[in-house]
Amino acid sequence: MNSIVVGPTAGVVGTLAGSAFEVGAPVAARMASHMAAPAVGDHPVRWEDSGLPWPALLGSVRAGFPSPAEDLGEQTVDLTRELITHPQATYLVRARGHSMTGVGIFDRDLLVVNRALTPQRGQVVLAVLDGEFTVKTLVQHQGRVALRAANPGYPVILPKEAQTLEIWGVVTAAIKQFS
Repeated sequence: MNSIVVGPTAGVVGTLAGSAFEVGAPVAARMASHMAAPAVGDHPVRWEDSGLPWPALLGSVRAGFPSPAEDLGEQTVDLTRELITHPQATYLVRARGHSMTGVGIFDRDLLVVNRALTPQRGQVVLAVLDGEFTVKTLVQHQGRVALRAANPGYPVILPKEAQTLEIWGVVTAAIKQFS
């Protein structure tokens, strides 16, 4: 039987569109070994500890037809308030690879991962499959919980009978740099 662990609260059992899963936290020692894998630098970084500075927000800008520059009014934006709903349970991880380009996640993007959210089918999640981290879309495939890449060059991950799948958190944002 597959073991699927979801979220930070232990002991609750539920279903994902008919597939059983366990909502619970893995053993602390096992989780400690997972903590080093999805890293910004060498360690996951809790959002509130990131120390990221935020510039002023100039306003909204059309990505289609140009608009007059006077529509822009400078104001301060707090990206923590914009992107973070649970600061104590939110982490930054750096994406590696190309399996999620179809949803706009590219190699070297910083991902905002919220561990307080209950994963839902169709959401992008940070998952641990047999001790290896991966970012994929949580889906149901052939009546079972599975992980789907957002790139047709990658197969659906359908955990085998002896494998353990843990949903570590829900990816809520991707932060990109273009230079």
